[in-house]
Amino acid sequence: MTAASGRRDAERGHAMSSFVSVVVVALILVAGLVVDGGAKANAARAAESGAAQAARAAVDAGATARAGGAGNGVEAARAAAEQELAERGLAGTVSIRDGRVRVETSTSAPTVFLSLIGVDVLAASGSAEAELRTP
Repeated sequence: MTAASGRRDAERGHAMSSFVSVVVVALILVAGLVVDGGAKANAARAAESGAAQAARAAVDAGATARAGGAGNGVEAARAAAEQELAERGLAGTVSIRDGRVRVETSTSAPTVFLSLIGVDVLAASGSAEAELRTP
């Protein structure tokens, strides 16, 4: 074996190890997108579902309050929506304007693989709107 051929083998080895390193990092990032992306999708689904349930609870409570003679039922509707969000562990806002209840929620999902590159949390949000019907 000559010195030139030994040098070529060493260079080939370095090139191969660089390639393997790049492929391993790429596979970790792809796994991160799949696993952590799934976690974000679940968080978004929970936020959207929570907002919808809170809006429904607000409408039901508002109708019950009005049927019981408690005015327009806005405060009961707001309280019911906020309670629903609290039970689901979601942060959110409830606004009632012109006979419409709007609930906006936010949550987050911790990452597994993406934390390796400094992304520790993925945010998700949801919103829903419902109409307070008056008899």
